[in-house]
Amino acid sequence: MSQPCIICVAITGSLPRKENNPAVPITVNEQIESTQAAFEAGASIAHCHVRNDDQTPSSDPEKFGRLMEGLKKHCPGMIIQLSTGGRSGAGEARGGMLPLKPDMASLSVGSNNFPSRVYENPPQLVEWLADEMLKYNVKPEIEAFDLSHIHQAVALSKQGKLKAPLYVQFVMGVKNSMPADKHSFDFFIETLKRLAPDAQWCGAGIGANQYWLNEWSIAAGGHTRTGLEDNVRIDRDTLAASNAALVERTVALCEKYQRPVATWQQARDILGLPMV
Repeated sequence: MSQPCIICVAITGSLPRKENNPAVPITVNEQIESTQAAFEAGASIAHCHVRNDDQTPSSDPEKFGRLMEGLKKHCPGMIIQLSTGGRSGAGEARGGMLPLKPDMASLSVGSNNFPSRVYENPPQLVEWLADEMLKYNVKPEIEAFDLSHIHQAVALSKQGKLKAPLYVQFVMGVKNSMPADKHSFDFFIETLKRLAPDAQWCGAGIGANQYWLNEWSIAAGGHTRTGLEDNVRIDRDTLAASNAALVERTVALCEKYQRPVATWQQARDILGLPMV
């Protein structure tokens, strides 16, 4: 039997709004309900952002705390991964929720272009976030928007700033950054295996690229991410009814490639996280 596939559901993000898809969960209660349905559909990691009442992004630790409390109650065992991304806050405010000690947190280790801005991740901030994750025993998910980010993650690991084994997510399809290109994807996998043979990896695609990254990742034996943060549609003409609907589509791909879907227990074992 091949390694079970961990499905991460990115429930909200910082950009999609109700105007884009009414199913995007904005309030903490909506996020808990949406995540519970995705968990029951097969997701074992919840990648979480929080929003203000006007739908703008927030990094408020109090909101993250309420979300974590609800997810632990309604999705017992699910891996909770909080975002330290740069759209929700600036500077060290991006890591203000790490003392809550989630299972995981996202960590971007380098800068790159986004559609209309530079996504800045200066070395000093990256190292501070990494130190905070070590301090609070939070496992980082490395967000690789570029080949150099894989090399940087390995370098930080060798310096003892990131606890091995690494978990690296290849993010492809962001405009002005790494396109969803199969040859590049294959090279990312080869590079990570060469530099960090014990690392686990995940593929995430933006917009219509979500389906292709899901399929490529599952077929190649890795893990994958879906959810309304990255893509609000099932196809060109149809909005996704929920996060759970996108998870169900990913589960169907696992069945196509005869990959078992990881339970939360299996996901925790694969990622070296404690059982709860």
